[in-house]
Amino acid sequence: MTTSSQADTSAPSRPRPRPAAALTRPMRPRELEDGLNYYLYHPLAWRLARVLAKTPISPNAVSVVGACHVVAAGVAYAALPWPVGPAVGMSLHMAWHVWDGADGDLARITGKASPIGEMVDGICDYASHVVLYLILGWLLHFQIGGWAYALMWGAGFSHIIQANHVEVQKRSYQWWVYNKPWMRQTRSNADNAATRRGISGALVGLYMYVAGKFAGNTPLIDAAVAAAQNDPARLAAIQTAARAEAPRLLGILKILGPNPRAIVLGLSMFAGSAAWYFLWLIVGLNLLLVVSIAMHNAAARRILAVA
Repeated sequence: MTTSSQADTSAPSRPRPRPAAALTRPMRPRELEDGLNYYLYHPLAWRLARVLAKTPISPNAVSVVGACHVVAAGVAYAALPWPVGPAVGMSLHMAWHVWDGADGDLARITGKASPIGEMVDGICDYASHVVLYLILGWLLHFQIGGWAYALMWGAGFSHIIQANHVEVQKRSYQWWVYNKPWMRQTRSNADNAATRRGISGALVGLYMYVAGKFAGNTPLIDAAVAAAQNDPARLAAIQTAARAEAPRLLGILKILGPNPRAIVLGLSMFAGSAAWYFLWLIVGLNLLLVVSIAMHNAAARRILAVA
């Protein structure tokens, strides 16, 4: 969150003009975007943010609304009859992606972007999916008994690890190729001190701990990029090598990422059971995670060879 300066009481306050860049839709690197993000979620999120910018609604409030969509999806799966429940639940879960993008866009438009806002967004995402998984586990309990909770917890922990791996690798790629720092580079900065205190600091520490366990050799490239900041030729060589690896690495991350999950869950509920979704996370995506880590480690060796 940001604090505004005190207004001049001798004259009516006027809204500050926003920079032109803030009113232009941010175009993320195309190689990082899958079809749903590029053609559907991000364009809709930007339009929603432009509308919300004319209201008092804050980016943090948008994060909470997005979280409510995830919880509402779980309620729809549990409370509405088939096939209405799966259809409504899947639609609400997919709509969460729009709200999840709109909070960041709104923060940029209104100039309210902050490390705390990013942390609120992350907490809302994780907390809402915890509730969703608890609902799904409760539903599955009526089908297979106590085994439902074993599947639920296994899928939940798998989701956390997989999501962390995807986010870390994507953020790292943007650091290597576009020189866009993220938490690993900025966490020690004085302006991010708020993210190192209390509960938020503990959550950041946990996030970075998991990142370290499942990032493979990625931190070695981060260090090479940091060391090459004053060596344009070396930095360009690393960027070129990273771009060459992108089609394979980013392709597998798109499958591991969040967009397919809402669709797979919806299809599982149409098929009559959350067990299919849980098994997909525990077996299918964890096998893919192992493959992804191996691929990123091999790519890191090739990138470091030119660094």
